[in-house]
Amino acid sequence: MNTPIQKPSTPDYRKEPMPEQLPEVRVHNFNEVSLGYSQEQAVREARRCLGCKKAPCVTGCPVGIDIPGFVKSIAEGNFRKAITVIKRSNLLPAVCGRVCPQSKQCQAMCVLGKKGSPVSIGNLEQFIADWERKEGVKLPTMIESTGKKIAVVGSGPGGLTVAADCALLGHQVTVFEALHKLGGVLVYGIPEFRLPKAILDEELQNLARMGVEFRTDMLIGATASVKELQEEFDSIYLGLGAGLPYFLGIPGENLAGVYSANEYLTRSNLMKAYLFP
Repeated sequence: MNTPIQKPSTPDYRKEPMPEQLPEVRVHNFNEVSLGYSQEQAVREARRCLGCKKAPCVTGCPVGIDIPGFVKSIAEGNFRKAITVIKRSNLLPAVCGRVCPQSKQCQAMCVLGKKGSPVSIGNLEQFIADWERKEGVKLPTMIESTGKKIAVVGSGPGGLTVAADCALLGHQVTVFEALHKLGGVLVYGIPEFRLPKAILDEELQNLARMGVEFRTDMLIGATASVKELQEEFDSIYLGLGAGLPYFLGIPGENLAGVYSANEYLTRSNLMKAYLFP
């Protein structure tokens, strides 16, 4: 049931604080720092939105999410509609709500930010994605199969986005990942306290439910060649990422205990090195 919106007579320039683990608690664990909005907090934050006609926040969003539309739905208490609006443009809201640089994109364009705090668009996206995970994920409507086969090399953010969009368009998608875990930089480059692996896994499972096939331990160029993919697939997307480190060529960089950022993050995230001080 929709809740009537009572707009304040003057704009509210103070954002709803995001609940977080206390510093003295989180220093003893690697769990997610952000605890997420409650429904009441999300509605209060959403009601700060001015509902701008030109919606500059949308121009700041790389995928063009109807931000005023989903924020208005949250303000009205219509959470199912809110997640539906987001998923018209983005099928990975639980990930994007946590790791997208909103402060430099959509929130940077928010009119409220000129005199106070912009609407916490990222926090609201995280809230509505987590709400859906608890209430039950509904898969989007997909176009009837086209019979086309798409190969996506790399399961990082770019590859997953392409896989999701192509699946929506009715294509048969196969994602190839060189490592044993899916997610690319999302899984090896972002720590657990910012993006829990369980949440990423659920987003991947939703793509699998849409018909996306995932093949791990497939190093394209070695396990299989691009030419072989061309023989099997109608189109190929190469989302190779930025996994190759660059070294400075200085004395000592090859000593034991000296790691590139890539190796350090991989050891910590994929191998759970943070559990072994």
